Amino acid sequence: MLKISSRSVEKMMPQDRLYSLRSLDTPTAGKILARWLMGIGVIFFIVLFLPWQQNIRGNGKVTALNPANRPQTVETVIAGRIQTWKVSEGQYVTKGDTIAVVSEVKEKYFDPQLLLRLREVIDSKESSLQSKDDKAKALRKQISALRDGMRTKVEQSKAKLEAERVKFANAKNQFERNKKLFEAGNIPLTKYQDMEYKYQGAEADLTNAQIEIERVQAEYLDKINKAESDLNNTLAEQFDTQAELAKLRNELVNMEIRSQQYFIRAPQDGFVVKAARAGIGETLKEGDPVCTIMPQSNDVAVEMYVKAMDVPLLSKGRKVRIEFDGFPALQFSGWPSVSVGSFGGLVEVIDFVNSKPGEFRILVVPDKNDDPWPKQIRNGSGTQGWVMLDDVPVWYEIWRQLNGFPPSLYEEPLDAVIQTEEPKKEKKK
Repeated sequence: MLKISSRSVEKMMPQDRLYSLRSLDTPTAGKILARWLMGIGVIFFIVLFLPWQQNIRGNGKVTALNPANRPQTVETVIAGRIQTWKVSEGQYVTKGDTIAVVSEVKEKYFDPQLLLRLREVIDSKESSLQSKDDKAKALRKQISALRDGMRTKVEQSKAKLEAERVKFANAKNQFERNKKLFEAGNIPLTKYQDMEYKYQGAEADLTNAQIEIERVQAEYLDKINKAESDLNNTLAEQFDTQAELAKLRNELVNMEIRSQQYFIRAPQDGFVVKAARAGIGETLKEGDPVCTIMPQSNDVAVEMYVKAMDVPLLSKGRKVRIEFDGFPALQFSGWPSVSVGSFGGLVEVIDFVNSKPGEFRILVVPDKNDDPWPKQIRNGSGTQGWVMLDDVPVWYEIWRQLNGFPPSLYEEPLDAVIQTEEPKKEKKK
């Protein structure tokens, strides 16, 4: 039995003659199990060469493609205290409907007649401005009148000066003639002195006429300068009043707008989902959320997150298979044709920056050539998705998964190829 000797006992005594060995037959169950294992092995070997469609898996949630159709938080613009609620959670509201009413918490705006008082102040300022404007017009007229008066007086003084010059010339001539006569002894001394006195008087009158012109100009210029100074002061007050009036008007408009902010209104049609403040009398700060509104829209998309190493393999237009939470499904990721309960989609958006560490976000829209998505899905519902790539043998996919390699990509979808070729044609043109 140990085969130590070179002589074999088996040739001398075959095993089929031994009674004990003939009594031990191979069990039927063992034969069946061996046949099943051989059949399974053959099937597994055949399966290794079947085509397997590679895919990129990602998790996400239901959202809307248009940001305007996503859940929107309604915030208060001003600080206030909730006075009353006009809606309840789950209620449908249209754009402009009042959601809540708030009251003031700042003492500056406690006066209920604040708008009326501001209008009264503005009216008084406008009247003051009108008075200053009338005063400025009167001063301008006064300055104009003074200039006209100065011009007239100067002309009169110049005319008088010319008359005095003629008078002085005559007196001078008479004086010189009488002087010669006096020196010749033809007239008495008294007459000569009288003519000399007249000559000196005419000279004095001429000098006074010249001085009168300068005095008139100085007098009127002093009055004009004073009037111009008053006019400048009036204009400065007028400008200050205009600035104060502009501030008051601005404050009035701000108060009118603020009074409209006491009513928190719905920015668009939708359902009131959640109230962030739950009681009457709760205080709100500027920008605090009041409630959330879910717009009513058929704009549905799936927000998926995929690994960073798979992003280079994605392109717009890739087909996606999606499972929604709450809907039973049997998904064979590599054989989408035999899957049950999943829905088709197309990659619409691929983010250019990572949304989470090591993950990128993509947006998937419904595939119009596939079954429509369920109407019961709601924004925020969880999803699982598979972005479908190309076909490879099953053995290659098993080998890739064991080694942790990324999927292979041989050809891009037709939509992506067209989109990449169009910019090239434009550059050539």
